[in-house]
Amino acid sequence: MDRIVQAMDRSSSVSLSVQLRGALEFGIASGELPSDARLPSVRALAARMKISPVTVSNVYAALQSSGLVEGRVGSGTFVSGRGSRAHDGRFRQLDQQIAELLSLAKSCGVSASELAVRISMASSASPRPLRILMVGNFIDATRAYADELRQHLPEGDEIDAAVLDEIAPNPPKDIDLIIAPKTLLSKTREILPNVEVLGLTLIPNEATRVALASIPPDAKTLAYSYFPGFVTIMKAGILRFAPHVTRLTMKVRDEEGIAAAMQAADVVIYATGAEYLRHDLRPDQVAFEYRHTPDIHAIRTEILPAIENCRASLTPTKAANT
Repeated sequence: MDRIVQAMDRSSSVSLSVQLRGALEFGIASGELPSDARLPSVRALAARMKISPVTVSNVYAALQSSGLVEGRVGSGTFVSGRGSRAHDGRFRQLDQQIAELLSLAKSCGVSASELAVRISMASSASPRPLRILMVGNFIDATRAYADELRQHLPEGDEIDAAVLDEIAPNPPKDIDLIIAPKTLLSKTREILPNVEVLGLTLIPNEATRVALASIPPDAKTLAYSYFPGFVTIMKAGILRFAPHVTRLTMKVRDEEGIAAAMQAADVVIYATGAEYLRHDLRPDQVAFEYRHTPDIHAIRTEILPAIENCRASLTPTKAANT
C-alpha cells in the first residue's frame, strides 16, 4: 500500500479513482496485495491519499462486485482468498449434495457404508484430461502465460490461449476451465458465466526485473502504459525494482505530451501492447517491455489444486461424452 500511495499522480490525466482501482486490481493480480490481506478502512485510506471517502468507497464496491475483495462484518475489507467467487460456498454446496446423495442411497436401500464403497470405486477410474483456456488482453503475452502453465499441467490436459475481446462475440462451448489474470475476472465471467474461472497471479518477469535494475540512476526514464488502470501499479513496480531511478515520467496512451516525453527520455519502459513505440526510438535510446509472468508459487498453491478440484467435480455424464 505504501508503494501504491506513493505512485498516485495528481498531475496525471488519469483520474485518481481510476488510478486507485487499477493499482488495487493489479496489486492483487501481481501478488503485491496477497490473498486475505486486510485493506485500509475507507476513511483511513481516504485520509492517507487526501481524497474523498466516497471515491475510496466506490472503488472498494467495484472491486467487491468483481470478486477481488470481500467485506467481513466487524473486521473490514480483505483481498479475496483466491479472487474467485466460484470458490465461495463450494463446501456448503458439497455438503448439500452429499446429503442429497445419502437420501437417494437410502431410498434405494443402499447403506452409508456401501455408498462409501461405491464412491471409492468410482473415484478409482482414470481422470479425464481437461480443456483449459487461458485468456488475456494481448495474444503474445497470453500465449506466453499458457506456455508457462502447460509445463505444470498433468499429461493429457490441454491449454489454449485467446484474447478476451475476440471470443466475446462467440464464446467457446467446449471448455472445462478458464484461467485469466485477476484484472479480467469480471469480464471473463460475463462472457462465460457457466464455466469456472480461476484468477492468475502475475509478477514482473525476470527480464523485466533485470532491465529495471540496470537503468542508470541519472537516466531520464519514461514509463508508458497502454491502459489507464495500469499506470499506478506499473509505477509502483518500477519504484520497487528500480528505487534508484529518480527522473521518472509516467504517460498513458493518448495522453498529451507523449511525443515530447519520448524525445526527452533516455530510457523508455512500455507496457505490453505498446510495442509500436519502438518505431519512434532514436538509436541512443534504451527501451524494454514491462512484461509479466505467472507466479510459480500461485501456480502450485492455487491453480493446480483448483484444476484438480475441477476435474473431480466433472459429472459422469460429462466424462462419458468425451
